[in-house]
Amino acid sequence: MALKLGLNLGYWGIGPQGDDAAQIVKDAERLGFESVWAAESYGSDVVSVLAWLAAQTETIKLGAAIMQVPARPPAAAAMAGCTIDALSGGRFLFGFGPSGPQVSEGWYGVEYAKPWGRTREYVEIVNKIVAREGPLEYQGEHYQLPLPDGDGKALKLNFHPVRDHIPVFLGAIGRKSVELAAEIADGWIPIFSSPDAFESAWGEHIEAGLARGGRSREEFEISPTVQIAIDGDVEAARGMVKAGLLLYFGGMGSRKTNFYVDLAHRIGYGDVADEVQRLYLDGDRDAAYQAITDDVANATSLVGTEEEVAERIKRFEDAGVDRLIVSPIHLDAGERMHTLERTAALAGVGAPA
Repeated sequence: MALKLGLNLGYWGIGPQGDDAAQIVKDAERLGFESVWAAESYGSDVVSVLAWLAAQTETIKLGAAIMQVPARPPAAAAMAGCTIDALSGGRFLFGFGPSGPQVSEGWYGVEYAKPWGRTREYVEIVNKIVAREGPLEYQGEHYQLPLPDGDGKALKLNFHPVRDHIPVFLGAIGRKSVELAAEIADGWIPIFSSPDAFESAWGEHIEAGLARGGRSREEFEISPTVQIAIDGDVEAARGMVKAGLLLYFGGMGSRKTNFYVDLAHRIGYGDVADEVQRLYLDGDRDAAYQAITDDVANATSLVGTEEEVAERIKRFEDAGVDRLIVSPIHLDAGERMHTLERTAALAGVGAPA
């Protein structure tokens, strides 16, 4: 099966926005990209962005990468997904994840305890709502619907969805969370992926999850998100990759809990991540940035000449990836367009090279 291409818009207001965002999505659609994905953390939300894009596109799928579980009840997520799916003629894709303790507890006011148990129940409830087989009744550890001993009643979505199942992807980077994705989800969206370490880092956990769910590999789409820049000012683009690594290794967690540092250890760059985190949390961000090596930046991105990027895309394919969700990071609009065009050609979805 040919490699699918997704476009990652990132966060509205930090990545492309307004007419620029609409244009890059239309360009990707024209070039044969299969999907576009929007993100949310504690700023813009994916629901608004994807609904806005639904009206301006025709064929490209509209993915949430990711809708944060603590941000909204599962019923609200299901309602939004079914609505965007209807508005777009069946092009919406769910993406869920529990976020992290800082955002979950500091922004949403939701305790982070047992995040993946909560995510399992969340996905089960969303799927039940979309299937619309009857009034919603669910009694789990984290969600009880209707609430016991209350005045609520079991309800059913009051319109017929376009589909009785909308694909669900999970954004997961821990071993057990990847197993859960392979067990219950239609796909998985990893971050900071190295094709060379893919099997060693994830292979046994994917297989364990698929076995637990009684599923085959063909039923599970692996869709890593990767920053990309082909030709142009490659050094500036690599600097953008390092800036992202600085934030995730240094600022997206505490000394005690940082999922991205843990991931760096699993793909062979733990020493670098530990040093970046130490310097960042000690307040020396310049030194932390300088500690990020070209090797770790290159291993987790697609930045370089067309020949270099083509070779790395081939390694992702060989690792069993089904879809690459790429985030063009050139600052120059012309260079970003060149990257989109060449990526489509390299993946065989655009015009002939």
